[in-house]
Amino acid sequence: MKLYKEILVAIDCSPVDETIIEHVSALAHQLGATLHLLHVIHSHTLDQERYFREQSIITLDRYLNKLQAEGIDARTVIRSGEPEREILREIEENGYDLLAMALHGHRLPGRILFGSVSRTLREKITIPLLLVKPHQ
Repeated sequence: MKLYKEILVAIDCSPVDETIIEHVSALAHQLGATLHLLHVIHSHTLDQERYFREQSIITLDRYLNKLQAEGIDARTVIRSGEPEREILREIEENGYDLLAMALHGHRLPGRILFGSVSRTLREKITIPLLLVKPHQ
């Protein structure tokens, strides 16, 4: 069985991120994997795009610094567009072994609801998908 070396982690910049980060950091430690933290900006105006990009960078940098302090090789990726489409494109363009994401995000202004995204990805994804239910 192929071990997971390149793990794509879909981040929606909401409180559920903590749960998925906890799970994938444990996996990365055990497998010596690299984590690629992906956030897809879903905006309708240029002003929204700029604002959400700034907020995403702050959030992703915080996770990146935490993971790197734990000795985990981690990188960040920011894409813009429809979340399902951009996650699939990111997977197609790079050699990921696993996609990890939280099951339910909270619908915040301009952020995505991972429930519908995970349903779509389950049908179209070509690599294993790890869905983690957030802490209640």
